[in-house]
Amino acid sequence: MIHVTVKEGESIEKALKRYKKKFDKIGIVRTLRDKQHFTKPSVKRRNQILKAIFTQKIRSQQEA
Repeated sequence: MIHVTVKEGESIEKALKRYKKKFDKIGIVRTLRDKQHFTKPSVKRRNQILKAIFTQKIRSQQEA
């Protein structure tokens, strides 16, 4: 469970912003989405390789 204490004189908007940052950093939603269905380890590895190839292409295009 995530706890965010509101400091003296701090607005609720700032506290909410800190809460959202912590929530994204922990990755609760990401893990819930991953656990909705089972993916084989070979498929996970293939997706990682394809993602790495894609990012390398983008970086090489930016350098050129």
